[in-house]
Amino acid sequence: MEAASTATGGVPRVFAVIRALSAVQAEGGRVTQLARAVGLTQGTTHRLLQSLVAEGMVEQDERSKLYRLSMDFFALAAKAGNPGDLRTLCRPVLLRLCASLGDSIFLLVRSGFDAVCLDRAEGPFPIRSFTGDIGGRVALGVGQGALAILAFLPESEREEVIRFNLSRVREYGVFDEVYLRTEIERVRQLGYAGRNTGLLEGMAGVAVPILDREGRAVAALSVGTISARLNDDRLPTVVELLKREALAVGPKINPFDVTLRRPAQSLSSVRPDHAIQPAGQEQK
Repeated sequence: MEAASTATGGVPRVFAVIRALSAVQAEGGRVTQLARAVGLTQGTTHRLLQSLVAEGMVEQDERSKLYRLSMDFFALAAKAGNPGDLRTLCRPVLLRLCASLGDSIFLLVRSGFDAVCLDRAEGPFPIRSFTGDIGGRVALGVGQGALAILAFLPESEREEVIRFNLSRVREYGVFDEVYLRTEIERVRQLGYAGRNTGLLEGMAGVAVPILDREGRAVAALSVGTISARLNDDRLPTVVELLKREALAVGPKINPFDVTLRRPAQSLSSVRPDHAIQPAGQEQK
């Protein structure tokens, strides 16, 4: 009975140490610092830390001796918080938007220097898009969804993508570096990319980025439709619905979701008979 009571009493101490570590995660914490934060002796704090190290939840830098929560800790938390992948998470969102707007809805995810169509919900109007069907890809910066992702990448990453993709986006005939950077700045100010780029005659679209917990653009929700259905009167309503859904789903994204690193691999189990199309073979 006493042993059980002691074990139970240790649980609040363990979580106190975990919370203290989370507060100093960026720089790491020393035993003395953590002991003061949790109100325990250095000896007790050290024993708790070593127990957490043994379980893989905490790591200690060999040189500085500083303690931090480990990647295994965050992976465990992410897995518990969101067991589904991005496609599963967003599928109801696509269906809801498609039903509300009556247009085709696309989920695009970043894949290196490209955007890949991870899923789509088909509306009643026949349209063409840059990524085509599920699995199609296009260079970041081409099409509303890919442009929305590019615009909201961290600046250093955005610059690297622009340098690499500039020759690719020029192939479409209307892009140059000034135009691309102007569009990126416009998207960042408005919070969305749209409407008719002129690349697909009669087609129009609008897209908003999906930001993860760190504010990093990992995906985009995009509407594809005919130009007549995205006029000045309707555009604000479409943008508002897209932003609302993107804002709700962003914090739920599992940062360890394999879909974010290898979207093509995740699609192989969805549509095994579907061949991934190269950029530009079909048009969103």
